[in-house]
Amino acid sequence: MSKEFDLVVFGAAGFTGRLVVEYLMRSPSAVGQRWAMAGRSAAKLAAVRDEIGAPPATPLLVADSGDAASLQALMARTRLVLSTVGPYQLYGSGLVAACAASGVDYVDLCGEPAWMRQMIDAHEGAAKASGARIVFSCGFDSIPFDLGVWLLQREMVQRFGHPAPRVRGRVRRMKGRFSGGTAASLKATLEAARAEPGVAALLRNPFALTPGFEGPKQPSGGKPLFEDATGSWAAPFVMAAINTRNVHRSNFLLGHAWGADFVYDEMFLTGPGDKGEAIAKAVAEDRSLAADDGPKPGEGPSRAEREAGFYELLFIGHDAEGHTLRVAVNGDRDPGYGSTSKMITEAALCLLHDSTGTPGGIWTPAAAMGQALIARLQRHAGLSFSVESD
Repeated sequence: MSKEFDLVVFGAAGFTGRLVVEYLMRSPSAVGQRWAMAGRSAAKLAAVRDEIGAPPATPLLVADSGDAASLQALMARTRLVLSTVGPYQLYGSGLVAACAASGVDYVDLCGEPAWMRQMIDAHEGAAKASGARIVFSCGFDSIPFDLGVWLLQREMVQRFGHPAPRVRGRVRRMKGRFSGGTAASLKATLEAARAEPGVAALLRNPFALTPGFEGPKQPSGGKPLFEDATGSWAAPFVMAAINTRNVHRSNFLLGHAWGADFVYDEMFLTGPGDKGEAIAKAVAEDRSLAADDGPKPGEGPSRAEREAGFYELLFIGHDAEGHTLRVAVNGDRDPGYGSTSKMITEAALCLLHDSTGTPGGIWTPAAAMGQALIARLQRHAGLSFSVESD
């Protein structure tokens, strides 16, 4: 508690960063928190502060991800850094290194598995030694999916005495758009894969985030198919490439509590019949997120568009005895902005106040926070988690 701030929003002048600041200003869960806005330009930070009606006395900190001295000064002033500055493979490495070495907690919105593996290899030892809790992927990728599987497996154990060796994650419905940061991260990842063969190999590996462990073959999820389990056609889901890796890392960090033979995939449900098949094929062929005219960092939907968005996720677990369990996770805002800004803020507050027993290291949301984060998200962030049926 000797630090000046509980948390600093790094990248507060960006589109998602300002949504996080607005949430900190208004959410009952953030009352009493000592927070500051950080970024490269004091003038831009001041403009955002004034535009969103933040108190004039809101602390503004100048820090640059490429300036080690400014990052070290930041470490001395805060208990946690909440970073919205992506692509993280371009702008995040110095900040993660500084947090890991200094014992400062860290959360971000990263969906870049190859970079995450590089950070695990480079800094997990330092984070364990310093006590820093580094938690990647605290937005739509991958909190609802990671926690959805975590909850399903907890319920399977309670009801049937063992986890489900096979779980399907399915997007039932979703309204909203992916963020410009997600698009930029995808482009940066594809460029890195073209330049470095090792990156391409990591991207193909479902166990890229479980150093030293390779599990069984996983479904690719790369082609449309009809599923009897859901009565629907299913299409490839663009976020599966990061979410599945995080779910397998959660299992890894939990000592393979879900089994060393755990199988998991994610797809997007498009409905039954010819119409469902046609939609699934169209989704499979869509490349708009990586297109030059796709969403740009710093751009985003209006408040009305964010509030009109939503998502509905389904997780189905099966075991060898024929038991089936279904868990639903729903969110009340568009996934890329409205819900993501609430989730990452609650993850930060959960680390600071609820999951204080989690030791230093590089974590996933489910392994670090589990039920404590589910409770926060349901109480404050417009998410619901429910068991649908046996």
